[in-house]
Amino acid sequence: MAKKKARKNIKGLWAKSEVSLLKKLFPNHPTAEIASTLGRPTDAVKKKASRMGLRKSKKYMKSLGRS
Repeated sequence: MAKKKARKNIKGLWAKSEVSLLKKLFPNHPTAEIASTLGRPTDAVKKKASRMGLRKSKKYMKSLGRS
């Protein structure tokens, strides 16, 4: 019998290390960049951040030209 290749993540589950990194990076980094770092779709990162109550910092939003 051939061995099954282990998946990094079961769909929908987030590792503690991923959640920790998301908390650290989300306020001051582009969401697409965070998604790339985590190897997850941008929409998945947006949803998880929203469910966790994370927001972009005022300083970051201002750097984008938003108030």
